[in-house]
Amino acid sequence: MASIYIHFPFCKSRCIYCDFFSTTSLVLRNRYVQALKMELEMRRDYLSSAQVQSLYLGGGTPSQMDVDLLSEVINCVYSLFDVSPDAEVTMECNPDDLNEEYLSGLRMNLPVNRLSLGVQTFDDRRLAFLHRRHSASAAIEAVRRCRDHGYLNLSIDLIYGFPGQTLEEWEEDVDLALALGVEHLSAYSLMYEEGTALYNMLSSGMVEELDEEVCVSMYERLLSKMHASGYRHYEISNFCKPGFHSRHNSGYWNGTHYLGIGAGAHSYNGMSREWNECSIERYLDGILEGKGDYRCGESLDERTRFNEMLMTSLRTSSGVNLSQLERLFGQKMKASLLSKATPYIKRGLLEICPYIAIDTVEPTSEQALRLTRNAVFTSNGIISDLFV
Repeated sequence: MASIYIHFPFCKSRCIYCDFFSTTSLVLRNRYVQALKMELEMRRDYLSSAQVQSLYLGGGTPSQMDVDLLSEVINCVYSLFDVSPDAEVTMECNPDDLNEEYLSGLRMNLPVNRLSLGVQTFDDRRLAFLHRRHSASAAIEAVRRCRDHGYLNLSIDLIYGFPGQTLEEWEEDVDLALALGVEHLSAYSLMYEEGTALYNMLSSGMVEELDEEVCVSMYERLLSKMHASGYRHYEISNFCKPGFHSRHNSGYWNGTHYLGIGAGAHSYNGMSREWNECSIERYLDGILEGKGDYRCGESLDERTRFNEMLMTSLRTSSGVNLSQLERLFGQKMKASLLSKATPYIKRGLLEICPYIAIDTVEPTSEQALRLTRNAVFTSNGIISDLFV
């Protein structure tokens, strides 16, 4: 089983919080697509003939690409790789790109069966603050249009912890998302990443971070509302209706091998990691002209692989499969982990329980180490204490 990620770095405008690799210059889209197809051909053996279970078009803003260009890339994927007939094919979209004509083109020409909408908030003031292009009403209308065009697997992103945001205002965002009936929701606390416009605003005193206790309350309220509405909390920031977890993102958390295509994209084969430079120009020169080295990589030693397994697994509701961990790293590493975990188990922040895979609700005979609900918001500190 394997996954493919394709990065489309083009955006019509840049949001103040975004630290992903992107550009607002759209003139290179045609050449970029030709480079994507060439890279797919060059790296067709990276996944060792494993069947592709998920394909993810991310960015940037993939919905800034013409449908015919997207079709060229996806057709290339299907011609070069063994893509499962029931593969999850996700595309990130900006709500105001999803007009009737664009959705009709997607539905008629692409095998996309899951759309991820970057809504972020239903408050027009905060959308303007983030420099998002759409309005709250446009986001709601985009969901309706997607339904009208037959999309039955929709995900939306929300952000909480805005400067000055109240708990009640956050509840309104969550309630609106639930009222739309989307199958999946991802919710993230607003981050002030160095190098972003938002970070500069914070450094200059133009904005203040929301109090951490308020953010914790927002997260707790989110958990309660999603649980009451029948959503499964399967990863720290992700919720889904039964059967609608993100298969692609779940692959990142359970160690599935993946191929990343495009400028800034990462690949992983279990023992090493590779990534392309975050530069469209270097990427195009390297792929199309054979000039310069656009790809970097590193081998992953046992310590790094162990720590990455802890970091990704403990973010999920499944936790760390202790039997799998012992098979991969030995009984000594397992014993060391459980020794470090014991104080947190006694404090009710970690627990030993039957292992339940993300894609099922049935417990297995194997055991797992996982975070309790009380520890989810402070998970980073706990996980780092368990590292070797």
